[in-house]
Amino acid sequence: MKEAATAPDAILSVHADMVWVPPGRFLMGSNSHYPEEAPAHRVSVDGFWIDRCAVTNAQFAAFVADTGHVTVAERVPTAADYPGADPAKLRAASVVFVAPRHRVDLTDHLNWWAFVPGADWRHPRGPGSDLDGLDDHPAVHVAWADVEAYAAWAGKVLPTEAEWEYAARGGSRVTEYAWGDELAPGGRHMANVWQGEFPVRNLASDGFAWTAPVGSFPPNGYGLFDMIGNVWEWTSDWYVPHGRVEYACCGAVNPGGGDEAASVEPGSGIPRRVMKGGSFLCAPNYCRRYRPAARMPQPVDTSTCHLGFRCIIRSSTRQ
Repeated sequence: MKEAATAPDAILSVHADMVWVPPGRFLMGSNSHYPEEAPAHRVSVDGFWIDRCAVTNAQFAAFVADTGHVTVAERVPTAADYPGADPAKLRAASVVFVAPRHRVDLTDHLNWWAFVPGADWRHPRGPGSDLDGLDDHPAVHVAWADVEAYAAWAGKVLPTEAEWEYAARGGSRVTEYAWGDELAPGGRHMANVWQGEFPVRNLASDGFAWTAPVGSFPPNGYGLFDMIGNVWEWTSDWYVPHGRVEYACCGAVNPGGGDEAASVEPGSGIPRRVMKGGSFLCAPNYCRRYRPAARMPQPVDTSTCHLGFRCIIRSSTRQ
């Protein structure tokens, strides 16, 4: 029987809107899906507190108001940071999903992703969009420097990949999804993902064609919301495939970190960190990554409309 995820009243003021995840051992990764998830391997993690939901626009706005932080997407890149880049392309921008009008080659993600000047956390779909009615939606268009700064302001840190995956599983046995072996058990939608043919037709059968307010779907066994779907979430680990020798550096107890040099994206020179959980753009015909074991690389300098984050506080006890 897993330890209750609720906390004594005396602790709630310190860890408001967070959930205690008890220490444990679990099977991380998967041998049944994408190659970067393999091999499945046993790891142990200490207990920690984790945000019940992804950081929302309202929470991120409070951070910005208090600190004056300017996100990466709002800054004009410099030629020194991107030597050889076309000066005309050095503009404040972020990556936005734009649905094509007809079927496209699914091997080329540029068929639906656009680098949009003026897109940022305040303008999630680009110029002309705003946060009206989106206070309780997850903050997006946040690069690594932005989430790291928020975490420091909040007195927290970003989870390792192992901590994130362990929390996402909710204390359950190894199953296909965080809630069981069916994507929509009994026809009930358990997460905000894509229904229909990606990227041209989103049926939005779950009620949302874009991000959803946090907590719109059932919590997992630890009482955490939206660990799967809605938005991908940053973790602190450098991205390398599980099977690479570099990944073995982190051990089987509280693994984390990885190898920055090995994480560098070929051709760009930009290191990448692991993002987890899938998003509203994950579909059965493309990117079946709405599972705890799924993982993807994300360049640290890049923000998108479907990537957010949540934070943790590490502690070996609940006191």
